[in-house]
Amino acid sequence: MRRLLARAAAILGIVAAAALYSSCYVVSEGQQALITQFGRPVGVETEPGLKFAWPFVDTVTWYDTALHAIEPPTDLIILGDQKRVEIDTYSQFRIVDPLRFSQSVRTIDEARSRLTQIISSSLRRVLGAVTLPALLSTQRDAIIGDIRQDVAATARPLGVEIVEVRIRRADLPPETSQAIYDRMTSERRREATELRAQGFEWAQEIEAKADRERSVILAEAQLKARIARSEGDAEASRLFADAFGQNVKFFTFYRAMESYRHALADSTPMLVLTPQSELLKFFNAGTP
Repeated sequence: MRRLLARAAAILGIVAAAALYSSCYVVSEGQQALITQFGRPVGVETEPGLKFAWPFVDTVTWYDTALHAIEPPTDLIILGDQKRVEIDTYSQFRIVDPLRFSQSVRTIDEARSRLTQIISSSLRRVLGAVTLPALLSTQRDAIIGDIRQDVAATARPLGVEIVEVRIRRADLPPETSQAIYDRMTSERRREATELRAQGFEWAQEIEAKADRERSVILAEAQLKARIARSEGDAEASRLFADAFGQNVKFFTFYRAMESYRHALADSTPMLVLTPQSELLKFFNAGTP
């Protein structure tokens, strides 16, 4: 009898120890615990420490409070000005309501999938009213803020908090980029042609002005040269006349010698003249 009682007491002790062990659980820092009874949620533990639950009745599920990253695939978005852009985003979230999280998505992978859809819808909704110049300007931070608020409001029923939504890259599709590049190249070539034509027109105007100024300068110089030459010839004639008046015979002889020098220099080697020719007067008579 005593042996049976001892065995029964030992079995009860083991069962009690097992029940006590299964009724204790620990909530660590950075964790939250959801308690369910036969699948029905009955409580949430968010404070760290040793906790107790009904053995074999309560089930404890732990959720991290750490940040979880979302890197959705690149989205092709049509902006408000009908421009197509490829948007690459990066987001972070944390679980703040384990009960709602368990009821709506259950797992982190499912949460990422749902949030990816929410982020994509929010991008299309917000960026659908934004132009490309605004997205590439200082308004970008405000636009990202609107997307973050929209995603956070939509994701709140899932029991998660959206901490960050960031646009890492916003590029035009390759075919659009090529079309824009071709259009820019054509525009620059047109501008270059216009500038060359304008430069050629300016060059012609400058050359015509320079030619006019050159003609005026040459005409003035020639006029001054003629005047100076005329004045010089007049002065020479006056001096010659004065000198001629002082010794008529000598200057008559001098003029004859000058005539010989100039007349015979350019003539043919043979001249046929009569002895009575005026040109031979000094050859026949000699000096006076």
